[in-house]
Amino acid sequence: MYRLIAIDIDDTLLTDDGHITDATKEALAEAVKRGVTVTLATGRMFASARQIAGKIGLNVPIITYQGALVKTPFDGRVLYERNVPADAAREIFDYCRRNGLHLQLYTEDELFAAEDNDKVREYAGRCAVPYRVEPDFDRLIAKPQTKMLIIDEPDRIDRIAEELRPVCKGRVHITKSKPNYLEFLHPEATKGHALAALARHVGCAMEQTIAIGDSWNDREMIEAAGLGVAMGNAIEALKAVAGFVTKTNNEEGVKHVIDTFILNPSRA
Repeated sequence: MYRLIAIDIDDTLLTDDGHITDATKEALAEAVKRGVTVTLATGRMFASARQIAGKIGLNVPIITYQGALVKTPFDGRVLYERNVPADAAREIFDYCRRNGLHLQLYTEDELFAAEDNDKVREYAGRCAVPYRVEPDFDRLIAKPQTKMLIIDEPDRIDRIAEELRPVCKGRVHITKSKPNYLEFLHPEATKGHALAALARHVGCAMEQTIAIGDSWNDREMIEAAGLGVAMGNAIEALKAVAGFVTKTNNEEGVKHVIDTFILNPSRA
């Protein structure tokens, strides 16, 4: 029996227009009634993910910042936390400054940008979070960074990743949450590490977990879970490592997983 389900938010739980269908909410509520712990696993900030958790009535630790912070929405209890190593954070910052890149910093669950531009405005609007403009990134970079994010064109993002991977190898986890988002985190700040920490917290084995996602930043939890599920709209590389491919986010793919493996397991 599966006892823990971790669900990505964007392009997984949410439809393309940013909603959770009523039928999906009902399926999630029924799974909880049957004793299953349902949580979120997202690259979003805690401040953003907490809003989604509130819409579906979750008060269990939620996985945020790709796994860098696992925290309970209402009482603020921190279960798991990992920050970008300070030396690596400084090197990434210097690289971005030399190359004129847009870098966002996430400090104490606040979003910072060095200037007010379309990139940070689009990001903040999509995630429904405020942001602060701080030209003095030298001061900010000295503080603990939950996550660092470069936003640029997909082709350039891929080139940047190839340049920085050997430099940051072993010190930083580098992943993409969207084609134009390149994210830098602690090596143990993955959704897979966070899922394992949460499984220990609720007292279940990894074999009793389900992870659902659509993008490459979901790979670690897809591979770690007892059942790794890729959305029908997921990238092909994720589908290749998943144990099950469900319907798309616009076809209530999350509901389909719950119906198949939790509510009607005999039909799976």
